[in-house]
Amino acid sequence: MSVRIAVYGVEGVTMFHLSVPQMVFGEVARLALAPWETVLFTEDGGSIRTAEGYRVEGLQDLGAAAAADVVVIPAWHEDHRPPSARLAQALRTAHGRGASVAGLCLGAFAVAEAGLLDGRPAVTHWQALEDFSSRHAEIAVDRTVLYIDHGDVLTSAGTAAAIDACLHLVRTRLGAEAANQVARSLVVAPHRGGGQAQYIDRPVLPKKESSPIAETLDWALTHLQDPLTVDDLAAAAHMSRRTFIRAFRQVTGTTPAAWLRARRLDEVRRLLESTDLPIDQVAAECGFSSPITMRQNFGAAFSTTPSEYRRRFTARSDHRRDPE
Repeated sequence: MSVRIAVYGVEGVTMFHLSVPQMVFGEVARLALAPWETVLFTEDGGSIRTAEGYRVEGLQDLGAAAAADVVVIPAWHEDHRPPSARLAQALRTAHGRGASVAGLCLGAFAVAEAGLLDGRPAVTHWQALEDFSSRHAEIAVDRTVLYIDHGDVLTSAGTAAAIDACLHLVRTRLGAEAANQVARSLVVAPHRGGGQAQYIDRPVLPKKESSPIAETLDWALTHLQDPLTVDDLAAAAHMSRRTFIRAFRQVTGTTPAAWLRARRLDEVRRLLESTDLPIDQVAAECGFSSPITMRQNFGAAFSTTPSEYRRRFTARSDHRRDPE
């Protein structure tokens, strides 16, 4: 399924904010998962200067948004100024013809000013939430999430949460396995749910780093079908239970039980998308003690049932197979 993504080049944007959607969506094409194309645009084309002082040239004009399937505002001005009338209208027009619009980090301000979030919850960088709320009393803000996706409009929390939001867009259009491949290639966590708080003590340890915890994570991923306990993981790491729990949280920012549950749910989604295994067998393959336990955890994490998730993914797959 071909997708054209247009990323707005904000004058003074940081290189990080500008690069995130290009890296994540570009990796889809580089891995040959789908023919996705990402372009940069401004109102009149030309060039922008980044916060670091680099000049980025060859950007397209607003016509890029008019032809895009996804329009991304990757950041915004520090003073949270409203977008120009031309940019706001371009966002409304793109949205009106069916394009998805994403406001990452402070980009939520531009999306809100365009009127695309009226009456719907949103999120932005935690440092800007108070100003966002004062400017847009009609929009409920959620201080506890990494991103909020309404299907047609998405907003994300600050900085690194843009990676989560972009991976989420890959997941919704191409499935969990494709998103996992992109995440693996970029050496980032494949899924930090939109309901996860903005604050994380430590990032997930990159696989290239070698340590008892990293090796235990790799080992656990190959034994998800087993009834693993904290003691099992500690034994695999050759640590006492107390030392292991402390070291695990220092490395991953979460508990062994929460990490295991998240990885098992990742595997559930992969099997639901890529196989026709019965729900009972999916639960067993992923290490859940019963289908009921799996359904409860799946519903709490994704606000849907495994069967409904499979039906939705099958519908997306059938749509992708349709000739264009």
